[in-house]
Amino acid sequence: MKVRVMSSAFRFAMLISATKWGAKSLICLYVSVLTGIVLALQYDPATPFFSVGSIDLLAPFGAFWRAGHFYSSQLFFLFSLMHLWAVFLNKKDEMTPGKWLLLVLSLPAALLLLFTGYVLRADATGEAAGMIAENITLAIPVFGKGLNSLLFAIEEEGMKRVYTNHLIGLGVFWGICCWDHLRRYRVQVKEHGLLVGLMFVFSLLVMAPMEPGQLGVFHIQGPWFFLGLQEALRYIHPFWAGVVLPSTVIVALIFIGLKRDWRGALLSFVVIWLGSYALLSVISALR
Repeated sequence: MKVRVMSSAFRFAMLISATKWGAKSLICLYVSVLTGIVLALQYDPATPFFSVGSIDLLAPFGAFWRAGHFYSSQLFFLFSLMHLWAVFLNKKDEMTPGKWLLLVLSLPAALLLLFTGYVLRADATGEAAGMIAENITLAIPVFGKGLNSLLFAIEEEGMKRVYTNHLIGLGVFWGICCWDHLRRYRVQVKEHGLLVGLMFVFSLLVMAPMEPGQLGVFHIQGPWFFLGLQEALRYIHPFWAGVVLPSTVIVALIFIGLKRDWRGALLSFVVIWLGSYALLSVISALR
């Protein structure tokens, strides 16, 4: 009886945690969208690096808007991960396979939104990340060229395709994946004034990164979530490191919601995968 009560209490705590993380991720998304609209009105994909520099230096409060967009986007992704984990622990028996599949697919969509934001800066990190992404995509047999044309096409069109996907395509796809989940909840911004205030103050004090290319530099670190993949590319062919390796954890997460008998083994695989990726990220960061 005592164990049953403790189990119920744990599940109730996780439900509160899921709601808390979900609300925080939505608040950060609101801030990210608002600041993103302001930046989109001033960003020119034809001259991306000059455009971002002009926003920081010349546009009214430009550095603040860009920092707000950058940091709120990072927090949105991190809180979304925490929310998904809490949902998995609390509602895995209640959620239908189709809804779980859509929630898992929202993760790579959110990750690509973050990634394309880095690429759009067209600084040292963004340029290198875009080049690596194109090479990985083109390494996919049969579909690589078409997929690259859909997502990036940086060599042919510069930042136009990336800009369109960041602004519309990926956001719409993420919204489709999460709509059934989001429509059940209402988040009051006034209840999260502290979080909004902290983002506001931090964005005023700390500028978003901007890294001009430097002569003689042969190693450029990508975005924090890209470091493990960047390190894996040193040892493995781009198709295996950039496509197969990330796909395994996504497939494992999908099957966690579909195959109840496999959950223990799949969860162990996900934990080992994340630990290995974290180790690769640390190695890359220390180079």
